[in-house]
Amino acid sequence: MSSKVWVLGDGQLGAMLAHAGKPLALDVRPIDIMQPTDEQLPLATDDIITAEREQWPESALSLQLSTHHNFINGPVFGRLADRFTQKSLLDQLQVATAPWELVDNYSTSAALHAHYGARVLLKRRTGGYDGRGQYWLKQSENTAIPDDWRNFAIAEQAIDFDEEVSLVGARAQDGKCYFYPLTLNLHQDGILMASIAPLARLAPLQSQAEQMLSTIMQGLDYVGVMAMECFRLGDKLLVNELAPRVHNSGHWTQAGCHIDQFQLHLRALCNLPMHRPQVNFQCVMINLIGIDRDDRWLSLPNAELFWYNKEVRPGRKVGHLNLSVHHRVQLSDSIQQLKVWMPQQYQAPLEWVMAEFFRT
Repeated sequence: MSSKVWVLGDGQLGAMLAHAGKPLALDVRPIDIMQPTDEQLPLATDDIITAEREQWPESALSLQLSTHHNFINGPVFGRLADRFTQKSLLDQLQVATAPWELVDNYSTSAALHAHYGARVLLKRRTGGYDGRGQYWLKQSENTAIPDDWRNFAIAEQAIDFDEEVSLVGARAQDGKCYFYPLTLNLHQDGILMASIAPLARLAPLQSQAEQMLSTIMQGLDYVGVMAMECFRLGDKLLVNELAPRVHNSGHWTQAGCHIDQFQLHLRALCNLPMHRPQVNFQCVMINLIGIDRDDRWLSLPNAELFWYNKEVRPGRKVGHLNLSVHHRVQLSDSIQQLKVWMPQQYQAPLEWVMAEFFRT
């Protein structure tokens, strides 16, 4: 294959896409589109364009990429980047999601509380991932809608969920869909801290999740990997967010599966043969958030380190660890060692991992 795959964005997802393309001899080129530039790329007519993010600033470079006729899923990114149009799509497709409405000039806190209860979550329509861009209306505190959020936010009913799960799947150009097992996720301050997959107790929800994500991908005529984050309420799932790209909660596939989410995405884009990824063993993914690299992590016999080579700042994703679960004793030993090496913010997530593996 002589065509190139260009990626709008050159963060860690773009870097991992480029890495995944090498065994297939795919020339994957992540592009920094966050800095204004008049640069033009040598795009060929048969080149393929994808994105590692839902939004990007407009520039000559980003326009050249996003208007290319092989920009796969071009109309989808903007539609899913806006929570108003994303939630509207879910309602249109009759895929379950939290009750919601647009916050406009006529919205009042009293009316929102009457519709959705004592606690109502406001979410900015665009941006605001990893816990940002959210505001709670609390009836007990008489909180008001911020004036500059009107028409730029949606209001959602607070969901008293049991836990958070996600499904990563892919749709091929022929319309066939392929899925990884459901992943159990733990968030702290709105940021994903740890994921576990697969878990036998989530298997009864797999077909429900696959049907929901299939409906979404087919409805959008989507090609490639998409992630669907859900709340679990008993034996029912509600969609929380959609991501039209490879996703943080799918990083475990790099260690646990014979085809990871990055290669599966490239296979779909390039119309290469696809099949359901084989799971080789359970895996735990630990996000590395705002902490310095510690080479002692590499001494763990079941650990793979992915370091993004970013400047370390509080709250910033700078890497992740994948821990292969060959047996629980080895996992327990690794988690106990990480508890010694990692700061306080990791103690609860590491305890959560252990509790999930040893729950009866």
